[in-house]
Formats: sequence, structure tokens, C-alpha cells
Amino acid sequence: MKIKLNWDKLGIATSIICAIHCGFLPLLLPTLSLFGLTIVHNLIFEWMMIGIAFIVGIYALYHGYIKHHHQLQPMLIFFAGFSFLVAKQFFHDQQILLLSFAVPLIIYAHYSNYKKCSKNKCSSAHHQH
Repeated sequence: MKIKLNWDKLGIATSIICAIHCGFLPLLLPTLSLFGLTIVHNLIFEWMMIGIAFIVGIYALYHGYIKHHHQLQPMLIFFAGFSFLVAKQFFHDQQILLLSFAVPLIIYAHYSNYKKCSKNKCSSAHHQH
């Protein structure tokens, strides 16, 4: 059985999960601490999520660029969004503002990459077997 994985859709999902974690989970902080959960401001967890977003993003966008559409736009948009994502780690008081730029830019980069690959009728090659 072959499993097809669309890396752009995975990138979008990762970005949304990151936004939920960073934006909404702190609202639940008092409840989570009752259960001993400390993933809200756990630096290892946050850097791991950022690392996953980076790996998925770079793989999907580089693959789209090299194999399919040869356009830098999705990669440049991704790097702009990713810079906001990393910045939120250093400017905690501006976390929500920085995420409001990071997540839409990263999602749009993946969406744009996916559309450019699809336009070239090569979206099936954008999957891992």
C-alpha cells in the first residue's frame, strides 16, 4: 500500500497547530497547571515545533521549486513568515502580534507552492511514496 503525503498540506496543518498552541493554549494555562501540564512555555517543545515547521516547509517548498515551478515567491514568503515565528521566541510580549504575521504568511507560502505545482499538472509528484 502506498501512502501519499502532501507536504504543503502538512505544512499548513503544522502552522495551524502552532498558532493554536501559541495563541490559545495560554488562555487555558490555569486549567493545565492543575493537571501538571507545562507545554505552554516549554522552550524545548516550542523550538521543536518551530523545527518541524522549518523542516516541512523547506522540504515542500524546495521540492516545488526544484522539481516543478522554479519560482522563488513561495520560498520568500515562507522565510518572511518564518522570521516572525522565530522572532516571537525572543519578543514574548509581542508573541500574538508576531504570530498574526507568521502563521498567515507560512500558510500562504504552502498554498501558493501547492497551487503553482498543481498549475503545472505536477501535484502528484509533490507527494512522497
